[in-house]
Amino acid sequence: MYNGLDGQDAYIAVNGLIYDVTNHEDWENGCHAGVCAGADVTEAIMSSPHGEGVLEDLVIKGELITE
Repeated sequence: MYNGLDGQDAYIAVNGLIYDVTNHEDWENGCHAGVCAGADVTEAIMSSPHGEGVLEDLVIKGELITE
């Protein structure tokens, strides 16, 4: 769910926050540089060259709750 496939919205979780990447040009079809939406991508974002700075302009949809 929220993986950007078949017309679905594309959301990613980073450090406990959920971001909407649905219309972001770098997340076509819900994937970017081998990382796909619908998951916690904290590790991938933190190890990427751009780091968390790329998240600044994204809409925060909520908080990730794990049980």
